[in-house]
Amino acid sequence: MEKISVNKAVLPEEIDRQKSYINRIKEKNQRFCDENGFRKQAFIMTLGCQQNEADSERLAGMAEAMGYEISDKPDNAYLILVNTCAIREHAEKRALSIVGQYKHIKAKNPELIIGICGCMVVQEHRIQDIKMRYPYVDILFGTSSLHKFPELLFEKMQRGKRILRPDEKEYLVAEGLPVRRESSYRAWVSVMYGCNNFCSYCIVPYVRGRERSREMSEIVNEVKELVADGYKDITLLGQNVNSYGKDSGKEYDFADLLSELDKIEGDYLIHFMTSHPKDASRRLIDVMASSKHIARQFHLPMQSGSDRVLKLMNRRYDFEKYIGIVDYIREKMPEATITSDIIVGFPDESDEDFEKTLDALRRAKFDMIFSFIYSPRKGTPASEMKNQISPEVKQERFERLLKTQNEISLASNKPYEGKTVRVLCDGRSKNNNEVFCGRTEGGKIVLFDGDDGLEGRFINIEIERGDTFALYGKIKK
Repeated sequence: MEKISVNKAVLPEEIDRQKSYINRIKEKNQRFCDENGFRKQAFIMTLGCQQNEADSERLAGMAEAMGYEISDKPDNAYLILVNTCAIREHAEKRALSIVGQYKHIKAKNPELIIGICGCMVVQEHRIQDIKMRYPYVDILFGTSSLHKFPELLFEKMQRGKRILRPDEKEYLVAEGLPVRRESSYRAWVSVMYGCNNFCSYCIVPYVRGRERSREMSEIVNEVKELVADGYKDITLLGQNVNSYGKDSGKEYDFADLLSELDKIEGDYLIHFMTSHPKDASRRLIDVMASSKHIARQFHLPMQSGSDRVLKLMNRRYDFEKYIGIVDYIREKMPEATITSDIIVGFPDESDEDFEKTLDALRRAKFDMIFSFIYSPRKGTPASEMKNQISPEVKQERFERLLKTQNEISLASNKPYEGKTVRVLCDGRSKNNNEVFCGRTEGGKIVLFDGDDGLEGRFINIEIERGDTFALYGKIKK
């Protein structure tokens, strides 16, 4: 991989230049509105992780500042952006399938501008694929060029030609971009970007660059504003938040950041993701245990319970180190919820290796896991490894993994029966409009009867039943 400069910020003059493009596009869109009697609509489709969601909120903020009305449907849009993911082949195929569906919308409205951005289009083979097979795509830009979106859009409007911008090799931190948040009470706050770990299965360092930490003062000010605006749940984002500050050359780390954020007065919770076990320090756990606002929740990806597989994955810890962290979390915060990621069917994973992963689940007793069947990613070392596991074996192991974890999850939820938990209400459940849904401090899903005025509020729920995937209860009067 070509060396990428780190710990650099986009100059304020560059942000001002982008804002000038925002204003020029806004003038164009205002003239359109005056002539036609309606505002142009913009639609943004987001695929992938929470960082992509945070990026899309900035794209939406810029689009809104340009005079677009943000729509939740693409049909009448004059601007469509697809913010893509590259973590698995399936995610890329889904993105291209979605883009293919927009061809007929452009046929009806030739003024529609379609853009693809995000992790997928950092890869050269995908750029060429889109260039040749999707001629109706007008703009293409990668993760390092997100702050230049206004300039690219203006250039397309002026020249009429396709703007297929290859990703820049200098990955920077851009401050001062407008943000349009999807929720009025839950917020994403990026604390750093990129990754230095190069796990053998992962494409992220190749599509998001090396680690770059934001200035602590910028993060603290952003969270202060969110709390002042009434946000109740704020999640700090980074590919490895535990590495925060290491690239800055300054004497602070992620534990220091949490300590500063915890000083902000208000009724709110701070969550964070994702943590790499190799950098999860006892000091970080101590800060969490003594805090008022840092949620007692720790998402700590294990990936495998086999030391041999962990070495093949280039994870740089063994199971004993990992379980030592879990034990310390439980010692300092017995009430903490601990979740994890597991990959099934990694190349050369033997039956014995997989059994060690099942044993690790039983030992760690995670509240919940996010489990994945290994999928080769072009450009990563694991995709070239010998002894790739057959789909049939992967599926059989995956089903056994889920069965084992479901039993553990049920056992972890049963003790909540009869207890009262504080829940942040998210309104009506997406799966059942008749009931309301919320999450505990530890992120457990709670279903209950309620009313529409509860959304965005903390409420107390008495748990009547603990199930594998959710808690069920009633509002405590």
